[in-house]
Amino acid sequence: MGPYYAVKPDSALKRAEELIALGQEGPALLALNEVILSKRSRSIPLTVMEPMMLKYVELCVNLRQGKAVKEGLHQYRNLAQNTSVNSIEIVITKVLELSEQKVAEARAKADQIAVDVDDLEASETPESIMLSTVSGEQSKDRTDRAVVTPWLKFLWEVYRTVLDILRNNSRLEILYHQVSNKALSFCLTYARKTEFRRLCEILRNHFQNVSKYSHQPHSINLNDPDTLQQYLNVRFNQLNAAVDMELWQEAFKSVEDIYTLLTSSKRPPQPEMLANYYSKLTQIFMVGDDFLFHSAAWNKYYGIERVINKSMSEEDQSRIASIVLLSALAIPIITSTKIRPGYQEADDHRIPKHNRLSMLMGLAQHPTRTGLLKEALNKNILLRVRPEIRELYNILEVQFHPLSICKKINPIMEKLSEDPDMAKYVRPLHQVILTRLLQQLSQVYTTLKLDFVLQLASFPSPYNYDAATIEKFIMNGCKRGELNIRINHCTQSLTFESDLFAVPRNTVAEGFQLQSSPSDLMRTQLSRLGVNLNATLQMINPSIKEAAKESKTVAVQQALAGMEKEHKDALERMNIIERRKEIVETETARQERILAEEKAAAAAKKAEMEKKRMEEEQRRREEERLKRVQDEIQRDQAKRIAEEISAKTGLQLKPEEIENSDVKTLLDIKVNRLQSEQKEMSDRLKHIAKRLDHTERAFRKEEIPLLDKDYERQQKQDKAFYEAARKMELVSAKETHQHNMQVKARLERMFDDYSSYRNKLKGMHQQTNEAKQRAAEEAIQAEKQERIALWRATREELAELQRMENERRTQQEEAERKAKEEAERKATEKAAELAKWKQEDEEKRKKLDEMARKQAEREAEIEERRLRQSVPAEPKRNAYVPPAMRARAGTPSGDDGSSSSPSRGPGGFGRSSGAGAYVPPAMRRQAGGGGDTGRDGDRRSRGGFGSDRDRDSGGSWRR
Repeated sequence: MGPYYAVKPDSALKRAEELIALGQEGPALLALNEVILSKRSRSIPLTVMEPMMLKYVELCVNLRQGKAVKEGLHQYRNLAQNTSVNSIEIVITKVLELSEQKVAEARAKADQIAVDVDDLEASETPESIMLSTVSGEQSKDRTDRAVVTPWLKFLWEVYRTVLDILRNNSRLEILYHQVSNKALSFCLTYARKTEFRRLCEILRNHFQNVSKYSHQPHSINLNDPDTLQQYLNVRFNQLNAAVDMELWQEAFKSVEDIYTLLTSSKRPPQPEMLANYYSKLTQIFMVGDDFLFHSAAWNKYYGIERVINKSMSEEDQSRIASIVLLSALAIPIITSTKIRPGYQEADDHRIPKHNRLSMLMGLAQHPTRTGLLKEALNKNILLRVRPEIRELYNILEVQFHPLSICKKINPIMEKLSEDPDMAKYVRPLHQVILTRLLQQLSQVYTTLKLDFVLQLASFPSPYNYDAATIEKFIMNGCKRGELNIRINHCTQSLTFESDLFAVPRNTVAEGFQLQSSPSDLMRTQLSRLGVNLNATLQMINPSIKEAAKESKTVAVQQALAGMEKEHKDALERMNIIERRKEIVETETARQERILAEEKAAAAAKKAEMEKKRMEEEQRRREEERLKRVQDEIQRDQAKRIAEEISAKTGLQLKPEEIENSDVKTLLDIKVNRLQSEQKEMSDRLKHIAKRLDHTERAFRKEEIPLLDKDYERQQKQDKAFYEAARKMELVSAKETHQHNMQVKARLERMFDDYSSYRNKLKGMHQQTNEAKQRAAEEAIQAEKQERIALWRATREELAELQRMENERRTQQEEAERKAKEEAERKATEKAAELAKWKQEDEEKRKKLDEMARKQAEREAEIEERRLRQSVPAEPKRNAYVPPAMRARAGTPSGDDGSSSSPSRGPGGFGRSSGAGAYVPPAMRRQAGGGGDTGRDGDRRSRGGFGSDRDRDSGGSWRR
């Protein structure tokens, strides 16, 4: 069985403190390590675990045990992250404070020697080990390496461990960002460039893994604006540190990280952050000699700075505006233009780079030198810049003086070289000046001596150019298609060639253009020829001009005639489209609402089920934990009670009795044992008390005679003491009275002077108080008048504001009323159109119904006329008469088709045999589609018709 302190946490902590008091920190750390890393630590309450963890990390820091710190923090994070996040923060803060304190102590001990170790994670080299073995005395560097560097390594390891523990946990997110800022400050304070690069990579990997672990509980939510803002703050601190340490690659990567966060954030970035962002971009682009995007960054920074800093002084505005314009002027002309088709590979490499940089700058398209200059001029920068920079702009971009451009600009360059902020633009400006010189010379001259060009391109040292440099510059310009110059070394001359079919270049148009080039004249030759021919034709034949004018007039009249019809058709089509759109939108909105309700219901149901499951799981785990805690508490109580029983009563219990007995049984044993001991003690005390009573009574009987004698002696002593004290008091009072009388007689001589001086001081004090009182009253009156004036001014201002508010409200109400009337008018017009459309539809439907009714009547008349023509004038006797005709004749018929009266009167019909009489088809359809039956009760074949032999000679059917 292991030691008891290895099972009991509080015992382990006490044991560790005892070992620390004895100077044995290693065994103390081992004792705490066994408790913290054991599986039983999961059931230890955090109130017990936290002090133990604080002592553990303190020992780890003192002994520089980085691995132990990492294991302990990981274990404690797993224990406390679901119950108490504050406890984790307390422990981690303690680790960092102790580590930083140790580093500060080591720095003070080493007398603040600079740390020059390249890599904190690298071990000792063989050379350093051999040198430390051979050399007897340590130099400053080796002393620093031995004293400060180990603590720096340990602090760096602690930072890495803490960041690994706190990553991807939303509840530890604030502490994670605080530690990140501390780690960045550590790298910046001690100039740890290698560790800074590793720290940036660690932070970048943590951010990339956020989406990977987003499904886990308590993961980082990048949709939260506050979370993204914290990440942005850390990245801006990283960018500032990278710029301060001049790690430009890391600074550029930090800029890319910031851009990713800005595009992901739904909240607009703060203007101060954007100003810092573009300020650092200017430094990064300047280091990379990318003057184009350097100028674009300055332009962005100037625009934001003017918005956020309204109280900027005129001097600061002039300085920033001068830098903005100067950075735009310093953009090289040759490198900012397109490359000729022969150099497509370099152009393909440059375009993705510009796309990437434009994206980081928030630009929709690539910046150009001309565009940046125009944008700067649109902001009225020329009115704010320094006079020498305004003159420089006029010389380079406005004026045309190829023979004196360098002489005019050299004094300006000297002034710019004196300013440290503008001196870095002097060398690129000389390239721009040289480009302008060659471009302007090409517009005036065809051939020039090389010595003359060198004389014109003379700059003061150290910016002067020799013949080889100028030749290289010209060749580079020709290679990129900006210049078209041929150098003749035999004659030492320059020839400005003109290609009649050359593609026009934008760089020449940027500056002043004295005359059109031959290529421009060749390119516009056909258009100029067409214009001249048209003018000549109109002069020869004036009727062409009149015909063109008449055709134009006719076309305008036709357009005006068809405009109204097209306008009406367009309005009608627009109304139809609007009605269809409203129907589609209504249906779409209904479908979306239904889908949203279904999704919301499903999500709510799923969330409710997940919540119930989590609550059930949490309740089950809590019950198990409480049960384990109760069992542990009961075991501890049983052991403690057994110890108390053995210590107080001497009763020794066996270990198996303690394990098998519960707390109640042990308490009963303890109570019974204590009750028996208490009873024995009470009996013993009764016997002792009785014996003491008899002894005390005997003592008192013996001391009664002695008390009277002692009383008499005490009276005599008190009387003598009183007499002596009275005499001493009288003597002391007499001496005090005599001394006081002497003092009074001495002070009476100066009483008059004292009274006069006191009255004088009293008068002076009274005058001073009256003057102060008058001044205070005057100040109160003046303050009162000022407050009254201020109150009146405030009241007038409030009245004016109230009046303006009333006017604004009146205007707003008037606008709302007009808008409401307009909406009501449109609604009324729309309702009228709808009613008109319904009325027209109703009229069309009525017309169609009327036409259908007339058609039906016409068909009925035609049918009736046909039937009337097919019936014989006077039917023969015994011939069949259809029921409809009998009804019109006034003679009823029976059901079987025979006449009700056998006699035949005038207009009547005789008795007919229904079996063989002819029935017209129309009358059969009116009668229900079936033929009549005769006396024999059967139908004739062929639809009720008889054969030819059944007819008689008169044409009637036989019976």
